Amino acid sequence: MIKILVADDHAIVRKGLVQLLTEEFPQAEVREVSNSNDALEAAREKAWDVILLDISMPGRNGIETLKQIRTEGISTPILMLSMHSEDQYAIRALKAGASGFLNKESATDELIKAVHRVLAGRKYISASLAEKLAEGAGSTTDKAAHEQLSDREMQVLQMIAEGKTVSEIAEKISLSVNTISTYRTRILEKLALNNNAELTRYALDNNLV
Repeated sequence: MIKILVADDHAIVRKGLVQLLTEEFPQAEVREVSNSNDALEAAREKAWDVILLDISMPGRNGIETLKQIRTEGISTPILMLSMHSEDQYAIRALKAGASGFLNKESATDELIKAVHRVLAGRKYISASLAEKLAEGAGSTTDKAAHEQLSDREMQVLQMIAEGKTVSEIAEKISLSVNTISTYRTRILEKLALNNNAELTRYALDNNLV
């Protein structure tokens, strides 16, 4: 029996994923969790055949959870899901040990294709990402400024650009207001920006939101 773990903080998204998976794999055991801590605990307690892990969850984000799972020696194939552009997170996720990356807006058959691929022990990347990786191979051009941001800084940058206040961000990802303010300061310094308006413009110009 195939065992699949689905980790996403949006109940509607989870239900949709579970429905797709159970239609494709009628005999599968599919478990849902809604946050990173539960995902980590579930990954520790059972040998799953594949884990679908959302990048944007409260507290520890998906990539941090992925890194922790890999640090603990758990080799389960993990397919990362995100509402954000693959430009921003796909390579980060693959470097952190993901078996694949899928944008949540992808067609349902693409999701099933991705699950079959990682179940077969292979990596999954979309055709568009494969093309970008091929274009980037051997490129000597400078990296975009935002590529030097940490995973958490990237998460905070995107949330500021979406119009969330420091307090709202702190509550959403379970960190203190001071910590979020520190992240904001670092982001502005690294990107050579002065305020939230410039930060939002940068995010829009670089397709970060």
